[in-house]
Amino acid sequence: MSEILIIEDERSIAELERDYLEIEGFEVEIASDGKTGLEAALNQNYRLILLDLMLPNMNGFDICKQIRKDKDIPILMVTAKNEDIDKVRGFGLGADDYIVKPFSPSELVARVKAHLARYERLIRKSVPLDEIQIRGLQINKSSRKVFIHEKEVILTAKEFDLLTFLALHPNQVFTKEHLFERIWGLESMGDTATVTVHIRKIREKIETDPSNLQYIETVWGAGYRFKGL
Repeated sequence: MSEILIIEDERSIAELERDYLEIEGFEVEIASDGKTGLEAALNQNYRLILLDLMLPNMNGFDICKQIRKDKDIPILMVTAKNEDIDKVRGFGLGADDYIVKPFSPSELVARVKAHLARYERLIRKSVPLDEIQIRGLQINKSSRKVFIHEKEVILTAKEFDLLTFLALHPNQVFTKEHLFERIWGLESMGDTATVTVHIRKIREKIETDPSNLQYIETVWGAGYRFKGL
């Protein structure tokens, strides 16, 4: 699943935006017309949308209005016009920011990062302390329930403990030995292959695309890492 959707009909601009965002580690998709962009925005779980104002089939104002009915992710409008009336209208429809063409790639990346950071802070403040939420994954520690895109998945006790431990320590690499000791205990009988088996079973239940893992990464020669924000 890509993190950022670019809705832009000028291919050269869309590819420039994509290239600079991918250099920064973001996953990006491009939609080249209004209707296709709106459909993607409503049916996929992006973290941010870069939305051109003038598009074929449907303009950016109408797209922004439709997205805001269902989603509260950051929307950055990109436009060649620097008119206050357009900005007022865009903000009134729910746009979070405006970027005027031509813009510097560094400005684009800086604004994207700033809005994503602000949005993630707001999400964390609104989430109960006993819950972990990230990219469609929800872990409720008190009820020991796990949801992926609002659909409950059933984990065994050890699968839940392992997933929760990793999610509570994002971006940290843990060896199989460390995870075995932490989840199964120092006195447990068995070997670290147990960790590998449980990681595989967790992935089968929470990952939608095995070729593009969203949650638990394998760090070859080191162990496993939960992908943070």
